[in-house]
Amino acid sequence: MKRSLTLPGMMLLTACGLFLTACGLFLTACAVGPKYQRPGLSVPSAYKEDGAWQPARPAELGRTAWWRIYNDPVLDALEQQVAVSNQTLKADAAAYRQAEYAVATAQAGFFPTVSSSASGTRARARAASAADTANLSADASWAPDIWGRIRDTVAEQRANAGASKADLAAATLSAQGALAVDYFQLRGTDELERLLRRTVAADADTLRIVTNQYKAGASAKADVLQAQAQLDAARSQLAGAGVQRRQLEHALAVLAGRAPAGFSLAPQGDIPPAPDVPAGVPAALLQRRPDIAAAERRAAAANAAIGVAETAYFPDLTLAASGGYSASVLAELMRTGSEVWSLGPSLAFTLFDGGARTAATGSARAAYDQQAALYRAAVLTAFQQVEDALSGLRILGVQEKIQAQAVRDAAAARQIALNQYRAGTVAYTSVVTAETQELAARQTDLTVRENRLIASVQLIEALGGGWNGKTPDKN
Repeated sequence: MKRSLTLPGMMLLTACGLFLTACGLFLTACAVGPKYQRPGLSVPSAYKEDGAWQPARPAELGRTAWWRIYNDPVLDALEQQVAVSNQTLKADAAAYRQAEYAVATAQAGFFPTVSSSASGTRARARAASAADTANLSADASWAPDIWGRIRDTVAEQRANAGASKADLAAATLSAQGALAVDYFQLRGTDELERLLRRTVAADADTLRIVTNQYKAGASAKADVLQAQAQLDAARSQLAGAGVQRRQLEHALAVLAGRAPAGFSLAPQGDIPPAPDVPAGVPAALLQRRPDIAAAERRAAAANAAIGVAETAYFPDLTLAASGGYSASVLAELMRTGSEVWSLGPSLAFTLFDGGARTAATGSARAAYDQQAALYRAAVLTAFQQVEDALSGLRILGVQEKIQAQAVRDAAAARQIALNQYRAGTVAYTSVVTAETQELAARQTDLTVRENRLIASVQLIEALGGGWNGKTPDKN
C-alpha cells in the first residue's frame, strides 16, 4: 500500500522495527544444530621413548625462535628470513586473510541491508501527451537469525579461519625445519669436503712416496697404479661433495625467499653436537602442534555446518521496509504529499524438496565424522613422529659413540699398515685397504652425527616447534 508518510506514520514504522528486532533477538534462542565438543581420544601419560629427556618448560617450548637452541648465528639469520621472504608462506598468509574476510562477510548477515535508488522517466503513448515520473526511495530488509543459520555460518567461517591460521603456523614450522635440515646437511658437506681434501693430500703424498720407491726399484708398478687409483677416487668424491653443496645452497636460498644466483654461504665449521631437546608431556602436544589445531578447527567447522544444514527445515522470515518520494514533476518530488512507504514481513517455507534437505544434513554429518577421524589420525601421527624422533636420537647417540671408537681403530690400523709397508713387511694393498676402511669409518661417523642433528630438528618439529599452545580461535 502507498500513503503519505506523516510523523505518526514514521513513529509507527520505527516502533514496528524496534518490536520486530526484539522479537528476532528473542527468537534466536530457538537456534538449532549440535553443540560442538572436541572429538574424544585417548592420550598416553608418557612417551614410550622418554629416555633421559625431561618434561619441557613452557619458556622453552613456547618461544617461536626454536632454532636458537643450536646457538648458530648464521642459522638464526637464515631462519628469520623464512617468515619474511618465503613466497609459499606469503601465499598461506594471504589464504588466512581471505578466511578472515569470509568471517566478516558471514557476520554481515546479522545486520539489515539498506539501499537507495533514484529514477526519472518520460513516457508517451501514441495519442497522448508525454508524462514524466520521478522517484527517490530507500529500502531496507532484514532476515532475523531465528534458527541460528547466520550464527552457525559465522561459527563455521571462524573455525575455518582458525584452521587457516594453524595451516600457516604449520607451513612456517615446516619451512623453518626444512631450512634447518638443509643447513645442517650443508655443514656436514663442508666437513666432508675438508675430510676429503685431507684425504686427497695424504693420498698425493703416498703416491709420491710410492713413485720414488718404484723408481728406486723398491716397489712394483702395481703399487704406483693402486696409489694413483686411490688418489683419483678421493678426488672424485670431493667433486661429488661439491655438487651436493651447491644444491643445498640453492635450496637454502629458495627457502629464504631469495634467488639462488644471488645467494652464497661461506663454508662453516664442523657440525655441532645435537642439543638436548625437552620432549614434554603427551597432552601438551595437542596444543602445541599447529597441524593438530588445524584438524580440530576443521572438525569444529564441520559441526557448525550441520547446524546450517538443519535450519533448512524451518521457515525463513524476512522483514522489509521502504520509503521515499514519487512525483510527476521533478520540482515537486520533495514536497509534502509525494511521500510513499511500505512495510511488511514475508515468510518462506519449503513444503517438498524430494529429500534434498535430508540429504544435505546427512552429508554435513558425514563431513563432520570425516573431519573428526582426520583429527584423531593427526594426533596419532603426531605421537608416532615424536616417538620416532626420540628413538632416533637415543639410538643415534649410542651409534655415535660406537662409530667414534671405530674411527679411532681404523686410524690406528691404517698407521700400522703404512709403517709395515715402509718397512717392507707387507704389500701396498694392505695400506690401500686400511686407508679405505678409515675413510669409510670417518664418513660414517660424519653421517651419524649429521643424522642425529637432523633428528633433533625433527623432534622439535614433531613437538610443535614454536607453537604457542593457543588454539587459533581463541587468539
